[in-house]
Amino acid sequence: MGRKAHIDREELGRLVASGWSNARLAAHFGVTESGILQAKRSVGLARPMLDHSRAIPWKLNRVHNQTGPATNLRNLSTVAQGGEMAQTKINTALRWARRLVDNGLDVSYRPELGFYETPVTGNSHVESVLGDALEALERREKEQASGDG
Repeated sequence: MGRKAHIDREELGRLVASGWSNARLAAHFGVTESGILQAKRSVGLARPMLDHSRAIPWKLNRVHNQTGPATNLRNLSTVAQGGEMAQTKINTALRWARRLVDNGLDVSYRPELGFYETPVTGNSHVESVLGDALEALERREKEQASGDG
């Protein structure tokens, strides 16, 4: 068994700050990209992992991971958890969710079908995820306004 690779924390910090990719860092330190991610997390250089299980409570087939509904739900979840993303992606997810809510629709998922729109019965999943995102955006707006004043 080989010895554990040593990743110098200060050097890692400098290289990350200068824009090195995880692949390049892994090659430089002689570890896997997973090892780089672990090292970055341990020194606070990696973004915190977000949990999208509330927004996407289904076990998705791989082919459905990058579909519009999955992406929009994930993006709304990212916003709700305080994550950063391009405003265009936020706008797209908000428009998609508002269209559904305004038309009394929700999404559901079946592995053999993928995502599909369905009339709301009971609590709306999309409305709940949208509400969480809108609350987070409102908080962010208030924080920015109070920070500017």
